[in-house]
Amino acid sequence: QVQLVESGGGLVRAGGSLRLSCAASGRTFSTYAMGWFRQAPGKEREFVANIRWSGGSTYYADSVKGRFTISRDNHKNTVYLQMNNLKPEDTAVYYCAASPRGAASRNNMYDYWGQGTQVTVSS
Repeated sequence: QVQLVESGGGLVRAGGSLRLSCAASGRTFSTYAMGWFRQAPGKEREFVANIRWSGGSTYYADSVKGRFTISRDNHKNTVYLQMNNLKPEDTAVYYCAASPRGAASRNNMYDYWGQGTQVTVSS
């Protein structure tokens, strides 16, 4: 069982930066691949980025590639999402998720989800 709590969301102007954190409980955190997803009003939840359990491999959605960076610290049971050069279209609730099946971009590969943190980017 893994419990996830996101933090770090907020209101930022276009071009600004935010760093999201996702703190996980459970001693098996280091065995899970982790992902970040987001959901804007009226839209489906979409994949943002993922990272393997070892942190050695990452993958990004095309819409955030070059602007967002996912990382993890298994000693702290935390995964991060550094978001730079934010755009209004990045406005959404951001969720972290844990997958025992390896890094993936599909929602249904993830067993555990946080409650989400709101990111709002003004133009």
